[in-house]
Amino acid sequence: MISAFRKTLAGLAVVAACIPAAYAQVNGTNQGYLVDQDFKVVTAVGGTVCVRTSDWTPARAAAAAACKQCTPDLCPAPPPPPKPAAKPEAKPEAKPAAKPAPKPEPRNVELKIELQGIEFNKTEMTADNKKELDEFMTKEVKPLTTIGAVIITGHTDRIGSDKYNKTLSEKRALGVKDYVVGKGIDQKLIFWEGKGPKQPIPVTKFCDNKMKRKQLIECLAPNRRVTVEVVGTILPPPPKPKPEAKPAAKP
Repeated sequence: MISAFRKTLAGLAVVAACIPAAYAQVNGTNQGYLVDQDFKVVTAVGGTVCVRTSDWTPARAAAAAACKQCTPDLCPAPPPPPKPAAKPEAKPEAKPAAKPAPKPEPRNVELKIELQGIEFNKTEMTADNKKELDEFMTKEVKPLTTIGAVIITGHTDRIGSDKYNKTLSEKRALGVKDYVVGKGIDQKLIFWEGKGPKQPIPVTKFCDNKMKRKQLIECLAPNRRVTVEVVGTILPPPPKPKPEAKPAAKP
């Protein structure tokens, strides 16, 4: 059986050598094999054996288009399948930036002090008046963010003529103005006037003119005064930090 197979191959080889060039064309993609007019490899032995030509080599068989059909053991291994593309690492979602705390808005304030008890027929403040005014300027006026205006008004009691008391009240207001300017307040912000006896303290209505003069002067003392009003703005105090939560007591 084997000898008959060999004889068949030998006969095919002879046939291949004798086939005219028109029928023995070699396709570049199947070099080393006998091909027909359609460039298909010619087979023998029931279509299981590819007919080789004299220029057949293992390298050409491996490169032939019919490699799997004719010499599957020589065919190059198929390239490995491409690795799946690596999925990009999921980036953690960026936390939204914390909104800056809103800037506190300044609030309008009106401050007022009354310096009462100025001596009768005098323009100067008493020592107690100066002490009160200093404390007012330090504790209430100094913390202001801005000062819009300072209104200083001088007053007198009702003893004496209106004209005289008008001038006296103006001098009292000017004395306080100069004192406040000396404490650093811009005099362009200061407005002053004298009201005389026109705006008495309500309780002094009980001071009877039939009183003895010394007693009446003492009763009307609250009217001998200078009022200082300050209009400005101030920032609210910062919020107090929240107290830290105390750890739960162990059982």
